[in-house]
Amino acid sequence: MSGYDPLLEDLFAPLGGVTFRRMFGGVGIFKETLMFALVIDDTVHMKVNDATKAAYEAEGLAPWVYEGRNGPVTMPYCPAPERLFDEPEEFAEWARTAFGVAVANRAAKTGPKKKAKATARPKARTKTAPKRRARPPGK
Repeated sequence: MSGYDPLLEDLFAPLGGVTFRRMFGGVGIFKETLMFALVIDDTVHMKVNDATKAAYEAEGLAPWVYEGRNGPVTMPYCPAPERLFDEPEEFAEWARTAFGVAVANRAAKTGPKKKAKATARPKARTKTAPKRRARPPGK
């Protein structure tokens, strides 16, 4: 994969095609160009949505929050439950679910586009100086 952390590489290996990239002062975890997990302060966070967040909350976990310029910013990532690091098969299932959230988010953003209505706009009129009449010579 990337030579980042052998334990993480082993845990994410069942998904296939996972890469690690340093970013945000941590590491982004990607598959098919989609970031679906990240490591911040030595904690693995997985992408969540409204449907999947409940499983993390049931484990007593809350979304990642960082201090932005205008106050706290809640990100759609929750820490992976610690117990999963001893249960690689279940870790892989949670990671697949996080990847599914990333895929769904991409589909929602790039879904069918609405056709723009073709409306004819009148051409903008530009003001031109009035034409001057030619003066007869000598006047």
